[in-house]
Amino acid sequence: MSPPPSPDAASAARKLFLIGLLIGIAGAVLFSTKAIVAKLIYRYDVDAVTLIAFRMMFSLPFFIVIGIWKSRNATSLSGKEKWQIVLLGLIGYYLSSFLDFLGLQYISAGLERLILFLTPSFVLLISVFLMKKKISVIEWAALGTSYLGTILVFMHDVRIGGNGVVLGSVLVLCSAVSYAIYLVGTGELVRRVGALRLVAYAMCVSSVACIGQFFLLRPTSMLIQPMAVYNLSMINAFFCTVLPVFLTMIAVDRIGAATASQAGMIGPVSTLFLAAWILGEPITGIQLAGTALVLCGIYLLSKKRA
Repeated sequence: MSPPPSPDAASAARKLFLIGLLIGIAGAVLFSTKAIVAKLIYRYDVDAVTLIAFRMMFSLPFFIVIGIWKSRNATSLSGKEKWQIVLLGLIGYYLSSFLDFLGLQYISAGLERLILFLTPSFVLLISVFLMKKKISVIEWAALGTSYLGTILVFMHDVRIGGNGVVLGSVLVLCSAVSYAIYLVGTGELVRRVGALRLVAYAMCVSSVACIGQFFLLRPTSMLIQPMAVYNLSMINAFFCTVLPVFLTMIAVDRIGAATASQAGMIGPVSTLFLAAWILGEPITGIQLAGTALVLCGIYLLSKKRA
C-alpha cells in the first residue's frame, strides 16, 4: 500500500488543478465571446459570408503553423484519413460556423449560446440512434431539463423578436447538430491523428472553404471595410478562435476532458452577462431560469460521462 501524499505534494497538485480549471474557464469564456464580437461586427452592415471569411483569413496562418508544428515527427496520413479530415472540416467548422453566424443575425447572443450548448445532448442522441447506444434514465432527464431551459428562453425571445427569432434559432440549431456530427465522426480519428493536429488540419480545410465561398458569392470590393471591422475580425480570429482551442487542449491535458467540459458550462452564463454589458441585451428572470435549466442538464450529462 503506497503512503499518502505529503502536504506539500497535495498542495502542489491542488494548485496545478486550479490552474488547469482556470485555463479551461478562460477558454470557454473566450470561445463564447465570439457571439458578442459577431454582433458588434454586424453593426457595420457586414453579412455572415463576409464576417466568417474575415475570421478565417486572420486565423488561417495560426492553424497552418500549428499544423506544420504538429506534423513534425508524426506519422503520415493515409488517403482515407485525409478525406475524413476534409469532410469533417467542412461539416464541423465550415458548415457549423456559417450557420451559427447566419443565425446570429436574427437572435440574441444569449439564446445562441444556449442552443449551441445543447451540442453534447445531440452527440448523445446521435450515438443512441445511429450507434445503438443505450441511454439511461438520468441521461433522458438531463436531455429533458436542457431542452426545457432552451425552449423557455426561445419562447421568451419569440414574443419579443417574432419570426426572425424562429429562423435564427433553427439556423443555430442546425449549427449545433452539424458540430455534434463532427464530434461523433472524430472519435476514432482523433486517437490516430492527435487532437491538436486534427483541429489544425480541419480548421485549415474550413478556412479555405469559407474564404473560397466569399470570393464566389461576394465582390472583392467587400474586402474594403472600416478599420473597426478589421480590428474586431482579428479579435474574433485570435481571441475567440485560435486561443480558446489552445486553452481547451491545455485544460484537457491538465484536468481531464470531463472536468474541462464542466468548466465549459460557464460559457452561456458569461455570454448572457457580456451581452448585457457590451450589447445592452436585457437579462430577464426567464432567461436566467432557462440558463439554469440548461446548465443543470449539461452538468448531469457531464457527470454521467465522467
